[in-house]
Amino acid sequence: MRRVVVTGMGAVTPVGNDVGSMWRSLSAGEHGIGPITRFDASGYKASLAAEVKDFDPLRYMERSESRRMDLYSRYAIASAAQATEDSGILGKIEPERFSVYFGSGTGGIVTFSEEHRKLLEAGPRRVSPLFVPMMISNIAAGNIAIRYGARGQCLCVVTACATGASAIGEACRAIRHGYADAAIAGGSEAAVTEMCVAGFGNMTAMSSSRDPDAASLPFDRRRAGFILGEGAGALILEEYGRARARGAKIYAEVAGYGVTCDAHHMTAPDPDARSASRAVTDAFNEAGRPEGAIYINAHGTGTPLNDAAETLAVKLAFGDGASRVAISSTKSMTGHMLGAAGSVEAIIAILAMNNGLLPPTVGLCEPDGECDLDYVPLTARRADVGLSMSLSMGFGGHNVCLAFSKVEP
Repeated sequence: MRRVVVTGMGAVTPVGNDVGSMWRSLSAGEHGIGPITRFDASGYKASLAAEVKDFDPLRYMERSESRRMDLYSRYAIASAAQATEDSGILGKIEPERFSVYFGSGTGGIVTFSEEHRKLLEAGPRRVSPLFVPMMISNIAAGNIAIRYGARGQCLCVVTACATGASAIGEACRAIRHGYADAAIAGGSEAAVTEMCVAGFGNMTAMSSSRDPDAASLPFDRRRAGFILGEGAGALILEEYGRARARGAKIYAEVAGYGVTCDAHHMTAPDPDARSASRAVTDAFNEAGRPEGAIYINAHGTGTPLNDAAETLAVKLAFGDGASRVAISSTKSMTGHMLGAAGSVEAIIAILAMNNGLLPPTVGLCEPDGECDLDYVPLTARRADVGLSMSLSMGFGGHNVCLAFSKVEP
């Protein structure tokens, strides 16, 4: 199999609208959680979210183009633009060998909500003729492919909250097996809407805390649900030989990819954690066990069931060595970015390895007996990381684990 490396990264997040600003915030333990500003949430069970702030789509597209895109597509284009510029790949790849693997959990839910309101208030003639192409979940991938002339595979991967990670893993496999030479891979989400906040809140998945500093509490005894986040993450994946030949900057090698399904419940993870554990084990074994410490950027949503199951999955995967694995949940700062979470957290895992700095799980003040591993509480920690992993879990039982290793000069 051909080796696959990461040569570009881009991100739009609640703690920074590019990779550099995001990393500075995470390293300092700064969260992006606050009262919802998109609508009046006073009557909702959940009133906090991790919104993207000060985002200007006109940095990446013309005003007329922006008006024809849902917010999730604008985030996607922005992250892809950052990643492609970072990689320097444009003009150095055959269009037919350049692919896009990009997904979203909810797609254009902002457009759906706005056009549905028009339908009810003003009738069918007021619904935009662009409603469907702006709303569908594959259009971010399509818009990215159109923007960059990527004529290889263009696939929208949707695995709920594991979407961004799934897109990276599947793009990696396509390159490994020769179906593409490079790909833009990632996920995007913009779901801070009345309907989503009401739906997640009514299923008791979201935190009802009114305190932004004590709302997203992964692995803490007080955890009571996730905080909804939004944004996008994009990575440029490239075949190692061609990346090296063109003198590309290489951030990491995609060393392992594990993917399984619980086949257990519509929303709840399997409490036995067998399938989640197998995803971790498969990624770890495929990576070849490089030297150095192991870091895992956890799914870590802050829901009671997820954090306990994820802890067990790590214990099953690493046995007696689980206590030596450093784990943190950056959702404590970014909130849960749904379909974008896996791709953004993959970027964070790479940055943690390359910078020798583990971002913290902020707010973890009251340890839980069910969650008794090393979660890097409160403040960042220096570490020499040899293998950096990112674990994502989604409704429907989706489990995805990505493993990244350094590429020596």
